[in-house]
Amino acid sequence: MNETWELFASSFWPIASGAITGTIPLAIVSFVIGLVLALVLALMRLSRHAWAAGTARAYISLVRGTPLLVQLFLVFFGLPSVGVVIDPWPSAIAAFSINVGGYAAEVIRAAILSVPKGQWEAAYMIGMSRRLALRRIILPQAARVSVPPLSNTFISLVKDTSLASVVLVTELFRNAQEIAAFSGEFMLVYLEAALVYWVVCLVLSAGQTRIETRLDRYVAH
Repeated sequence: MNETWELFASSFWPIASGAITGTIPLAIVSFVIGLVLALVLALMRLSRHAWAAGTARAYISLVRGTPLLVQLFLVFFGLPSVGVVIDPWPSAIAAFSINVGGYAAEVIRAAILSVPKGQWEAAYMIGMSRRLALRRIILPQAARVSVPPLSNTFISLVKDTSLASVVLVTELFRNAQEIAAFSGEFMLVYLEAALVYWVVCLVLSAGQTRIETRLDRYVAH
């Protein structure tokens, strides 16, 4: 029992530090890049040009219809076969960003469509162009609607970063794998890793709730 507790205590910080220095930064960077990509895709889906809408629709279908692990392998192992070699961290960021872009694009598109058409008409009546109306009137309203689903996407991404361990990215789960392999206590160490993921997601969920509450108050006033 003492040995089990000692292993738990000694391995906790290496696993937790993997979350602080690896998992969370990887998720944040990938999510930000993915959001930019998602906004572009959402606007392409809403475009009046058939080629733009079709291209975005094909991209989203491809990303949503294939496993994230396969996408990660294609970037890290597939690209070198055609002469494009990318280090583990950029490979993971690229794969996660591509994946987030495909899923978040539909969230953003739905949020934009949820804004009443009267908002567009009012913007046109005061002389705004479509682009200006989108930037000043539509997107701010759509942003509030999209906060809950996008927050859930980010929390899911934090858990999905565990897949980066297969391409040698040092993060929470990678550290847990190394400790488990060295100690032989796979159940204990992996349960500990699951505990850290759970705590991180609890903190993020609490942050999501606070953001939603503040947005609701802002709208109420």
